[in-house]
Amino acid sequence: MRALSILCGFARSIQSNRSSLISSVAGVLNPLRCRALSTMSREDPELKELLDFMDNLKNYEKSGVPKGAGTDSDDGFDLGRMRRLMALLGNPHSTFKAVHIAGTKGKGSTAAFLSSILRAEGYSVGCYTSPHIETIRERITLGRFGEPVSAMVLNHHFQRVRTVIERAVELEEGCLSHFEIFTAIAFSLFSQENVEIAVVEAGLGGARDATNVICGSHLAASIITTIGEEHLDALGGSLESIAVAKSGIVKDGRPLVLGGPFLPHIECILRDKAASVSSPVVSASDPGNKSSLKGFSPTCGITHQLCDIVLRIERDLSLSIELFDVRLHMLGYHQLKNAVTATCAALCLRNKGWRMSDASIRAGLESAILPGRSHLLTSKESERLGLPQITVLLDGAHTKESARALAETVKMAFPKERLVLVVAMAKDKDHLGFARELLSVNSLEAVFLTEVSIAGDKSRTTSASFLKDVWTKASREMGINVLDLESADCKQFTDQSILSAKAVEPRAILFSQGSLMASMRVGSQILNERKGNQFGVLLVTGSLHIVSAVLQSLRL
Repeated sequence: MRALSILCGFARSIQSNRSSLISSVAGVLNPLRCRALSTMSREDPELKELLDFMDNLKNYEKSGVPKGAGTDSDDGFDLGRMRRLMALLGNPHSTFKAVHIAGTKGKGSTAAFLSSILRAEGYSVGCYTSPHIETIRERITLGRFGEPVSAMVLNHHFQRVRTVIERAVELEEGCLSHFEIFTAIAFSLFSQENVEIAVVEAGLGGARDATNVICGSHLAASIITTIGEEHLDALGGSLESIAVAKSGIVKDGRPLVLGGPFLPHIECILRDKAASVSSPVVSASDPGNKSSLKGFSPTCGITHQLCDIVLRIERDLSLSIELFDVRLHMLGYHQLKNAVTATCAALCLRNKGWRMSDASIRAGLESAILPGRSHLLTSKESERLGLPQITVLLDGAHTKESARALAETVKMAFPKERLVLVVAMAKDKDHLGFARELLSVNSLEAVFLTEVSIAGDKSRTTSASFLKDVWTKASREMGINVLDLESADCKQFTDQSILSAKAVEPRAILFSQGSLMASMRVGSQILNERKGNQFGVLLVTGSLHIVSAVLQSLRL
């Protein structure tokens, strides 16, 4: 009640001086300091036995991945135990074709685009991705509309294979991980449901990833979206070792689709691997890609981007398509690149004899959505969070590259709107690089640093105070004036509030160590007071886990 009272008085307080504002906002945030908002479970009670079983397994999403674990070396994960598990289950992954996707960024979006295209063509499609946002069921999608597997179907299937899985865990002396077991469950379920083709996202790297039990004879195509420095230690310590690890999904003459663009020597590594197994290569960054992003516009209250997708590729395989005025729900130039990569994969499948019309490619691209990526809340959802008249954008960006793409999206989609950030991140990320990219947005008003649990655990959570120090350092390096609620000298602002200050006009105002919801509400107040004829954008980012926390709060 006290926090709500202070928030109600917030608008009145900004008519006084800067010191008054600091006291008002700090009054909201300080009592909530260091109180990280956990990701609340939305799991169906019917899944209790499955989840209890999974919780007893080693979960690297919670603990972090060991050094070298994703490399094709003695330090790498033992793919042999995954093969033995699949053998005990009857090798269900041999009953369907698969498109295997690896890459630093863009895997999930590319999988969403491609599986949507395949469904539009009428195929029975399974899609396996990670991580999930609200429920583990999201990792497995089935059916005509690509819906998460139902709790009933997932629980029934788990009970059917549970004895075999428990035996495998015993034989492997408890070494099978959460990801390995759930991958096996997904592949087994795809087989049971008679999917014709599965779109499978690798979890880490490629060569030693659990999903890489897919053999060449059942691989329809492989896709490598991008190569970046995420999970650097786990994948060998260099961009070159990461490229080698991810190229492990390329097999036996099956087409390789490259997203990119890549550094020349990195692309050479990928092409050399493809050549070694006689796989044709199609690049979405080929000079024959004349695709373009034409602009943003709302339709029925939903913002989309209008794109032309024009491809005329001659190298290795001859592929072409012209799709004009394609309406993508996933925003940003990086999402256009992901859509083009998925289109290249669809054209590769058509080249290899799969039924695939231009109309289905268009329909699939236009219907594809992926929660947590350029995810705009509806006005009703914003109001339910206590954020009226504010555009709330959720995005799970958590690397320097994804932050750069997000910054460019904000600049293009909201060129005149004022911006407030709410950020929470995991420990094993490039916090400084991430901060630098988002601080480049000129319309930035404030940054709130907060905390959320990572995969239901706090061991990988970065403290808000550490994030604040990082963002302060980045701001100073970039010559951006910042206001620290706890240490700013406010005497020179006694005649005007911080929100209307023109003499110094800091580029960003850093508020730290507040709870997620308090940070969002105070950020909303700042935007509402300053917007005038402009609308404000509240951007929640830093990980899919903070996105999950916001979406979960809508369900309460």
